[in-house]
Amino acid sequence: MSIPLQGAVRALSVSLALALAPGMQAAAQAAQNNPHAPSANASAQGKYIERGRYLVKVGGCNDCHTAGYGMSAGKVAEKDWLTGDQLGWRGPWGTTYPTNLRLSMNALGEEDWIRMAQTMKARPPMPWFTLNTMDKEDLRAIYRFVRHLGPAGKPAPAALAPGVAPKGPAILFPAPPQ
Repeated sequence: MSIPLQGAVRALSVSLALALAPGMQAAAQAAQNNPHAPSANASAQGKYIERGRYLVKVGGCNDCHTAGYGMSAGKVAEKDWLTGDQLGWRGPWGTTYPTNLRLSMNALGEEDWIRMAQTMKARPPMPWFTLNTMDKEDLRAIYRFVRHLGPAGKPAPAALAPGVAPKGPAILFPAPPQ
């Protein structure tokens, strides 16, 4: 007896599904029993987090956004990274404070962060122009790393206008040469 091609494909599909069903059911049961089992998505997420960690280190984000990082030669526990600082940066623009990135990025969606990083203009000493030129995948990695760290710390002080003296410590920048 000959089976038309369409019928043969259907029969093969049903047979294959029946043959694979017990294994698929076992795999689904194992995943349900072990929610911490690695998945392809977790592996990709881990690569983003590792890339973000690297970019934060070599990009100098901790230099300003992590209290005591530069003065300790980077010997600050990762759990304390990127929580901002009370140390101000004072110059002709006023006084700025390093933002608590752990709070600000946890309040933003990933695409909002990428759009902001690519278009932002900030007062010194923030090198906003470097963020503007980063590619989306590197910005995505930074975002996912910071989100991986989770929210921590308190908001940084608000920026001060030119001529307003900061109450706490601040590094004084001279006016740029004319």
